[in-house]
Amino acid sequence: MSKITTELLLERAVPRSTRLRKIETLNLSKLQLKTGDLDPRLFSRLRHLQKLDLSDNLLDKFPNSLTLPDLRVLNCNNNKLEDVTALKQFPLLEELTYENNVYLTLNDDYKVMFLLQNLRLLNGKDITKLANHVRRVNSRKLTSKVTAHWEKFFRDQLPEKYTAEQVKAIKKKFLKSVQTNVVYGPSSLSEFTRWRVKMIAEEFLAYSLGVELNSDTEPEEKTDENEEESTESPREAAEDVAQVTVTPSKRKRNHSKSSPGNKRSKSQASTEEEAEDVSAEPLHFLQCHSKGNSREDFKTQLWSCVFEPVLDSGARKDPIVSSSRTVATCGGESVCLIDCETGTVLKKYKVATEEFFSVAWTTLTMVISDSRKKAHNILAAAGRRGIVKLIHVAADFCYGEIKAHKKPIATVCFSPTQETHLFTASYDKRIALWDIGIPDSDYNFKASQLLVLETASIPLRIALVPTCPEQYLLAGCEDGCFAWNIKLDKGQKSRPFEAIFQFPDDESMTTSHRVDGLAFLNDDVVVSKSSKPGCIYLWSWSRSFDAKGKGCQRTMSAVILAELEWSTTDMSYLTLSTCPAKEYVFCGDEKGSVWMYNLSSYTTAWGSPKGKRSERRIPPTQILKWPELRVNGEQPPEILVNNVVADPAFTYLVVLTSVNITAIWKKS
Repeated sequence: MSKITTELLLERAVPRSTRLRKIETLNLSKLQLKTGDLDPRLFSRLRHLQKLDLSDNLLDKFPNSLTLPDLRVLNCNNNKLEDVTALKQFPLLEELTYENNVYLTLNDDYKVMFLLQNLRLLNGKDITKLANHVRRVNSRKLTSKVTAHWEKFFRDQLPEKYTAEQVKAIKKKFLKSVQTNVVYGPSSLSEFTRWRVKMIAEEFLAYSLGVELNSDTEPEEKTDENEEESTESPREAAEDVAQVTVTPSKRKRNHSKSSPGNKRSKSQASTEEEAEDVSAEPLHFLQCHSKGNSREDFKTQLWSCVFEPVLDSGARKDPIVSSSRTVATCGGESVCLIDCETGTVLKKYKVATEEFFSVAWTTLTMVISDSRKKAHNILAAAGRRGIVKLIHVAADFCYGEIKAHKKPIATVCFSPTQETHLFTASYDKRIALWDIGIPDSDYNFKASQLLVLETASIPLRIALVPTCPEQYLLAGCEDGCFAWNIKLDKGQKSRPFEAIFQFPDDESMTTSHRVDGLAFLNDDVVVSKSSKPGCIYLWSWSRSFDAKGKGCQRTMSAVILAELEWSTTDMSYLTLSTCPAKEYVFCGDEKGSVWMYNLSSYTTAWGSPKGKRSERRIPPTQILKWPELRVNGEQPPEILVNNVVADPAFTYLVVLTSVNITAIWKKS
């Protein structure tokens, strides 16, 4: 029998097709196919395939790189399959049959239930409840047992200061011991239990001891770079991070005011009495969003990052996330969770056909088990496909998605007062408000659209007004800055903008300019960046917006409080952020530098009813220069800072670049 050809695939399509990319159902049964006949290069063209029948063939395993991102139904009956773990490359699978594969056992059933989060039917049986038990209850019990085994027998064996060799030795002993001694469930599932225990133990060690423990690991099968969705363990995520080295002589540049290597910009030198050195030091430079985990990827753009909120339930015991020093970042096909102190990539979530543009956190009170309510942090991620992914990070589970828009989503944000209310701003020139609901113990949830805000141009940044977050929303768009009334007691579900703001333009005022940076510094002061080179405006919301006026689409003049001195580049989409608790503004530039402005000495005057505009531009308090980096011995290309965000206490500063490098600085 000849190998599979394009002609054969078109002929066996149901119905017959003229294009591979149009095939949704394919019958390849009874062709005497062997594993080597499944050519990944040919199958990669079946981008929309949803149903595949491979029954009655001679397959002993699946190639680990079949690119079928939309596969939902798979029939493998009557083959010679020996292993099912490669099926994890089809995470959207809902129905799977592999009866009459004599080498597969009950243990394999449990493996696919754990690996395939969307699986509903296995060999014709509804396994929803059992699968949820395997993924959550079983995993929780085993994690508890693995942790207890470490605490009881191994924790004290490791000295306070340990070498790589000591880690290597104890890891080997621990993995062997834990697989032998941790027992749970019936003996018929012992193989599955050992498999999961090894996986959990490796994740636990990766988190507890750091990434160096990977040095002696047996090579595992590579994660398919074309998987539709996948979640990587801390161990796998750590292996994806390239080592980026900083030339030591350059690190001193931002250490302290007295450092001889500390070079100040002209604007800083001229305002010496006002300037202060925040003594921020570079901690880590990570290359963790690479396409297909390639170490050569310096093209993936990184766009958004946000720090995880601290839960109110006291000290967190979950080994996955470390609350306030944990940041979610996105860019390319992946979302990463990073521990800023250690530089460890705790989790990595990938969707190969996606390019993520934005992430946002909320905290939901959920009933996961034992009928007890508990607060859990949920991460929303969205991008080019117009789909919002909802991820319960502590459970390592993407539990749902919302098909929010038909065009890309530029940015998302949650309401600070309504934890289930999510705003999505899209290239379709609409901002939608969603109620994402609260998932039940089986992660069933119902999302509903509450409101649609019509924009005159593409919305780039959105911000809820702090004093009235349930009534007004601001948006920086491609063609101006707009405001909407979002109060839900109004009957109108689709609404035009209520106001557009004018800003200075040479000698006059204009509404027409790109606003690619927008944030509140405090309850009243708005910081916005326009397409005008070198210009960041600070203006008063309360003095600019006339809430008493009647009618929509009114033009209002922004009451400017000050201008910040910034780069003279005309490059767009280098956005800004604020740290309200410390009264700081941050903005990156086209040279890899971060401009920082401490505005605490100005805000009191701005807050007075007759506060006057600062006559001259306010220079940066400090500019953090990009240090000399080498990746695999080479310097990366020109670096743009797309985004820079500080945690609420301004302990860490996370810098996202255009060259797939996440830089983490720490204030010392």
